[in-house]
Amino acid sequence: MNFRICAVIPCYNHHRVIADIVAVLGQQGLTVIIVDDGSDAETAQVLDGLAESNVAVSVEHLPANLGKGGAVVHGLRVAAERGFSHALQIDADGQHDLTNLAQLLELASSHPDALISGQPVYDTSVPRLRQLARWLTHIWVWIETLSTHISDSMCGFRVYPLATTLAVIDQERPGQRMDFDPEIMVRLSWRGVPIIMTPVRVTYPEHNTSNFDLIADNWRITRMHTRLVLALLTRLRSVWKNRPQRGDQTVSVGDRSPRPSEHWASLDERGMAIGLQLLGFCYRVMGRRFCAAVMLPVVFYFFVTGRAQRQASADYWRRIDRQSPAQMGAANSLTGWRRVFNHFRLFAEMALDKVAAWVGDIGLDQLVLPDDGRVDQVADSGQGILVIASHLGNIEVSRALGKKKHTNMKITVFAHTVHAAKFNQLLARYNPDSAVDTVQVEQIGPGTAIELEQRIEQGEWVVLAGDRVPVSGQNRVSELEFLGDPAPFSHGPIILGALLKCPVYMMLCIKQGDHFELVFEKLADKVTLPRQDRQSAIDAYLTDYAGILEKYCLAYPEQWFNFFDFWGDHSGSTGQKPSQQRRTINP
Repeated sequence: MNFRICAVIPCYNHHRVIADIVAVLGQQGLTVIIVDDGSDAETAQVLDGLAESNVAVSVEHLPANLGKGGAVVHGLRVAAERGFSHALQIDADGQHDLTNLAQLLELASSHPDALISGQPVYDTSVPRLRQLARWLTHIWVWIETLSTHISDSMCGFRVYPLATTLAVIDQERPGQRMDFDPEIMVRLSWRGVPIIMTPVRVTYPEHNTSNFDLIADNWRITRMHTRLVLALLTRLRSVWKNRPQRGDQTVSVGDRSPRPSEHWASLDERGMAIGLQLLGFCYRVMGRRFCAAVMLPVVFYFFVTGRAQRQASADYWRRIDRQSPAQMGAANSLTGWRRVFNHFRLFAEMALDKVAAWVGDIGLDQLVLPDDGRVDQVADSGQGILVIASHLGNIEVSRALGKKKHTNMKITVFAHTVHAAKFNQLLARYNPDSAVDTVQVEQIGPGTAIELEQRIEQGEWVVLAGDRVPVSGQNRVSELEFLGDPAPFSHGPIILGALLKCPVYMMLCIKQGDHFELVFEKLADKVTLPRQDRQSAIDAYLTDYAGILEKYCLAYPEQWFNFFDFWGDHSGSTGQKPSQQRRTINP
């Protein structure tokens, strides 16, 4: 292909900074086609002056306003007629930082078959409501393309391969106004056109005038997504075949998609930071019902694209059914993919419960404590303890409500990833009392043990999960029978308990309707690991933990949110034989 590129600028009453934009484009040697989309006389005069003073600039005056999409399409056709192979689309309002222009053009030259698009990096000037609206569109685009590869579908700073783009425009006839940018991107992706994203800083100038019609354009975009989703249903096979693949040569610059791996810690956040902000904003401004409705397409997207998580959930349910199908109750009324999808939906509901607990929408009267008062006794004693939690239930709710009841309680969460820290940051934004220390580590080292021992001495509760394989030191696990098959349980919590020389408890928080039942079981007053039979002692403590966890998994199977292959082949394990011993426990 003979690579020839020009710039196309759709313009409707934006004339303050367009001369600066044209000057930067000229420095790159670009021919500039400005499409005057029915602007007022003042703007038309400014545009004509640019064309008169610069032979590389021409102006196409449209007699009436067609909308941004209509103006872009007109400019693309003019560019093709003049023999150009590619066109750089750039908005006329000066929002895009053009210091990245050279990189954009280089990517276009290196990948002539691809659509190159800016990936906005916003500063504090971006209106929150506009950012939220854009994010909702991104969610729908992810659903429509069955991929998160398109990280932003509304950026007006991109390079089109003209022949392919005009063919799609002629055959598919996308929207002609603000709905054009996302729709043409989706339809090009459906054709298998590579999409390459590159960062671009975006600011909203103080005197910037937006041509976005809040009611009309939002309605157009809503209708566009409806059309695309319906069209997706009729061409699922081809869309799935042409969806962007991880590991492609042309994947997004700085792509944050998770890479395939069997270890849970390698699964990236998949938009966690932005998603959490959206969750908090929707909940705070529009309430839980609206927030739950907004999250449904998000859940559907993660269900469709989360192959590893779907398989892990389905595998878990097979084990549950095999162990005790009669105990499943309502959870067993769903089967196959419906039950797995419901598992994903309940996970999203659990996240909403976390936010609700910290902002005060779940009260102390909804927390059901053990009848013997053991929780209050430990909390009032001021003694530090180690709490081994799990991914069963919603420990965050008990943590939030416990903080309300015992305001002096200090809690440290022992985490392997930044997920917990980011969630805590979100909660603290809406309720400063939710702040909690999070220790991020990959393994239990001497320094970490010393720090946590000091926290225990100060009366803090140290919390960590016991149903995850360690990030490193995978040989320090025991294979114990869990839901009918050997599963790896980390030695870390037990070894940490021995080092801290404090009582060790297991805590779960199970949702029952509008209430939350707290399970608080003591595993040991003090963990003792004799040198001569250290392995057997560790296995005995872990067997107690696994026994309690299994009992409540069978009673509340839909509340175990551990979406990774817990029974998989974890290389480097000790190969300990599954323990058949189960102590009698009455949780």
